[in-house]
Amino acid sequence: MPAIELKNVSKLFGPYAACKDVNLTIAEGEFVTLLGASGCGKTTTLNMIAGLEDVTSGDILMNGKRVNDLSPVERDVAMVFQNYALYPHMTVARNIGFTLKMRGLDPQEIKTRVKKVAAALELSTMLDRLPSQLSGGQQQRVAIGRALVREPKTFLFDEPFSNLDAGLRMKMRAEVKELHQRLGVTSIFVTHDQEEAMSISDRIAVMNLGRIEQLGTPEEIYARPATRYVATFIGSPRIELAPGEITDAGSVKIGSITIPLSRRLKPGTKVELGIRPEHVRLGEAGIPATVRLVQPVGPATHVTLDWEGGVLMASLPGFVRLSPGARTRAALDPDHLLIFERQQP
Repeated sequence: MPAIELKNVSKLFGPYAACKDVNLTIAEGEFVTLLGASGCGKTTTLNMIAGLEDVTSGDILMNGKRVNDLSPVERDVAMVFQNYALYPHMTVARNIGFTLKMRGLDPQEIKTRVKKVAAALELSTMLDRLPSQLSGGQQQRVAIGRALVREPKTFLFDEPFSNLDAGLRMKMRAEVKELHQRLGVTSIFVTHDQEEAMSISDRIAVMNLGRIEQLGTPEEIYARPATRYVATFIGSPRIELAPGEITDAGSVKIGSITIPLSRRLKPGTKVELGIRPEHVRLGEAGIPATVRLVQPVGPATHVTLDWEGGVLMASLPGFVRLSPGARTRAALDPDHLLIFERQQP
């Protein structure tokens, strides 16, 4: 039985549809991320699962039980917010144990559970500090601890790392992933950061305009994007798409250039062709191109190329000596070409 199931869930704010017929099944112990740009409906979806927003239509089930009319407390979920939401006048220990106190648990039981959670999150030496005496990462761990101490059936994370600097975000990702591996609690994570989603998720639901465009593992989402939107949203540097047409010979023609494909498609089909930057190689073979921009980033060099089809990105290992304006050729691996049928106007 799925831990969480959304069946044709929609949310309207007046005439505006924030979510449209969202269907999603999450297994017990699974870590699923709702990924998308601002306004795509991911936070609204999370809030409906939490019970913070009412469902306009459709059903939300938890362990087979319809929960549309249940309060957040009755759903047994714990939420970690972007702004931490810590009580500034309370110590770390009191912040973590506050929800247990409100439930009327025995003080000794609260103390035991707070100490256990604090040890798991490396907060044991900070229990007497106030939030103002902690770093951003430490405050976020306290917020996670406050959720964890309740021993809920489901964790919900609403962009919890967006206020942290890049280095601390990477550290917190690793901590959350390790925590999930230890506890195995069903978790739903919301973010607009595709690298974050790729690094921590069992599966990713890419959302756009209130709908799930694709649901799959990080590998599936990256290597086999189901839609044009997913292909361009996932990946850094982002993929560039070029308009073309399928020929009788099973190739795609872009301008005067013909590129062979590893599979046959219907001749005459209008398509867009793209390839991930790491599958482009520069040398003496391939399509003619001109170097526009060279960006060394340490382990790789990102090269922006102009060619007859528009712009092409190449990500080459190590440091590469190229100058803007240099002529080169770009070899495209036919096994990694992505092709999307163009929408007719």
